[in-house]
Amino acid sequence: MHKKLWGAVLAPLFAAALGGCDAPREQVTVFERDAVPESLSDWHVVEAIDGELSLNDGVIPYDLNTALFTDYAHKLRTVWMPAGTTAAYGDENFDYPVGTVITKTFYYPKDAVGAQAAVLRTDDYSRDYVAGKTGEALDLENVRLMETRVLVKRADGWQALPYVWNAEQTDAVLEIAGDATRLQLASASGENTSFTYVVPDANQCAGCHADNHTEKAIMPLGPRARHLNKDYAYATGAENQLLHWQQVGYLSGLPEFAAIPKNVNFKDETASLEERARSYLDINCGHCHNPAGPADTSGLMLHHLEQDRRKLGLCKPPVAAGTGSGNRLFAIVPGEPEESILNFRVETTNPGAMMPELGRSLEHDEGTALLREWVASMPGSCS
Repeated sequence: MHKKLWGAVLAPLFAAALGGCDAPREQVTVFERDAVPESLSDWHVVEAIDGELSLNDGVIPYDLNTALFTDYAHKLRTVWMPAGTTAAYGDENFDYPVGTVITKTFYYPKDAVGAQAAVLRTDDYSRDYVAGKTGEALDLENVRLMETRVLVKRADGWQALPYVWNAEQTDAVLEIAGDATRLQLASASGENTSFTYVVPDANQCAGCHADNHTEKAIMPLGPRARHLNKDYAYATGAENQLLHWQQVGYLSGLPEFAAIPKNVNFKDETASLEERARSYLDINCGHCHNPAGPADTSGLMLHHLEQDRRKLGLCKPPVAAGTGSGNRLFAIVPGEPEESILNFRVETTNPGAMMPELGRSLEHDEGTALLREWVASMPGSCS
């Protein structure tokens, strides 16, 4: 009998004889740019196995001080680097080695009623994870996976790839053209909101991640020093993420800790209102609104380094008026959020006016409330 046929016959017999012993898990695979796999599972970074979305060996989860808002979706972020390689520290960007794979899985806690199209709006992550694996393995009984975005570092730069999870929640499939799903978002108060969850296409992924409009090079936006400078609840215990990356060999050249920049959690009321608002604007708007970003011609600079209040929007008229201004005269009118273009654009859900342009169909109530409070606290006037 042919060798391959013998293998097909004997493999099930060996599996039965093993009595359920776990087979060794395949190592993370990095494909050539032109040989991108159709299935997320082929990367072997995060996989749906035995009712869990689990991380492979060497795949490290991480979180951000303040995260980009995406229609109240929860996110599991991971990084993996080839053996023997490390990222070199930089305040603005890390120099990641070729072969680095960064993933971000978007998901929602399931509605307790179990409706297929209903998901929960909640800040509670406690039911998301498998018992005893907090922060490191999602419980597929309790969450609905939407998409996993992959950033892989090639020899000629980063490549962005969107994978959409199937209805069975067994794997995600490459969808270069993106995807859209109608959902019901259920709040703790019992109020349901209909919305469309949109997965951006590969070009849109690349556009957002090219925060230098001149170079047009894709870069990771979240895993930067100021966003990572916080504790994470690893299985081995809570530890600062930058120190942990250094400890496992994923980061070199870490400076004295006091010299490392740090954004704040925008919900942390022990931080100043200014720090909270600036951190929120930095992660949600700064990748476009910076001196080299796609929105550089607007003159509105919302990245973390900007100190010029005029460039931050104070009494700054728009470069181009129209529906995007909401018929308001200045980006920020001190003390008057209802007269400020910035507040209008983050609050509206009109696709022709809302900001950010991608990643949301809904208003982020908590974020817009913070920005209204920030603008209301400003002294002075534009008259």
